[in-house]
Amino acid sequence: MSRKPRNDYRTLNADEIVVTVSRLVDRVRERFPDSGLSGTATQLLVTAKDTARRARGLSRPYFGLRALVILLTTAGVAALVLLFKDVDWAGIAGRTNDLALTETLESTVNLIILMAAGLWFLLTLEERWKRARTQTALHELRAFAHVVDMHQLTKDPTVLLGGGGSTPSSPERRMSRFELTRYLEYCAEMLALTGKLSALYAGESHDHVVIAGASDVETLCTDLGRKIWQKITILGDLAER
Repeated sequence: MSRKPRNDYRTLNADEIVVTVSRLVDRVRERFPDSGLSGTATQLLVTAKDTARRARGLSRPYFGLRALVILLTTAGVAALVLLFKDVDWAGIAGRTNDLALTETLESTVNLIILMAAGLWFLLTLEERWKRARTQTALHELRAFAHVVDMHQLTKDPTVLLGGGGSTPSSPERRMSRFELTRYLEYCAEMLALTGKLSALYAGESHDHVVIAGASDVETLCTDLGRKIWQKITILGDLAER
């Protein structure tokens, strides 16, 4: 019997997250088929698939840029060889052409500086491209977390206690205690999965900016989920009473 590598149990599996989100979508659709939460869950599934694909792309190199680095390095070495080939080494050694040494040093230094600047630009371009794309994706996850939070914003468990009539501007509340509990739990699960999607980016990148951004999204989802679980706790206390 073959065993999974130990590393499989130490890192997030993007495919498993997509499967979990898909099951959550089915549960929300079955329980609340015509609700806005159902549409939000469907969007989460689309986002999860996109995130899995984008996160894998972070670990893949941009071969075009790396080919340019090799080409630039080769061209720079060739330019140095041609430069040294045309130098009057005999005059420099015999101290009959001191100007040639000065010109050679100046040309060599300028060429090395240009090569280093070009190589630095190309070597960091891949990281900057990936960082910009990932920050855009993390911003989408952050915005999505707020959308999920809006769904539970008006779900007040204390209304089940009765008393205090509603006003014309009060939101419509028809859910039973059980339905309200399930609704809030679905919201909490969606926030938790959103945080896990952001962690996929951090797991595939060594960029401190990406890791910090992913941590911020996770913290936001945790804080929003904590408010939901406080409501669920109130509903549990009501059930015990």
